[in-house]
Amino acid sequence: MADTAASPSFVDKLKAYVRTRKGTILSVEILLSLICIICYAASRYGGYSAVAICELVFAIVFFVIFMMELDKQFQLVNWLWSDLFRAGIGSLLYIITSLICVIGGAGDGARIAGGVFGLIAGIVFGYDAYTIFTEVRSTQGRSAVSTDA
Repeated sequence: MADTAASPSFVDKLKAYVRTRKGTILSVEILLSLICIICYAASRYGGYSAVAICELVFAIVFFVIFMMELDKQFQLVNWLWSDLFRAGIGSLLYIITSLICVIGGAGDGARIAGGVFGLIAGIVFGYDAYTIFTEVRSTQGRSAVSTDA
């Protein structure tokens, strides 16, 4: 039989990507968003789950895009800046809604728990935005063209 080099399977790509720093951060974001959805769904005020659902979907989409290396194939979109905006806006939304839930959640334990996990998720999203921002700054300096003649 001929020894052919098969392309890595989906599971192999998943295992390899989760071991990277970006993959770990996105995995934690997905997990915390899922926990927030469960907590908010169990509370009396389920409307706060909208932020968690949106951020869960966006994190899954970016996880799949980066894991399958589709960002290298579709260069029409600036994936670095898109990811920065996703993480930054997610951080702000999580922190705002979580503070509202924690402060006004007297008597509703599930809402308070969702708020606490949301604050943790806001911190993780903020850390993700910070790491992306440092990457943007480092790549921005290298791509500048010198005009010295």
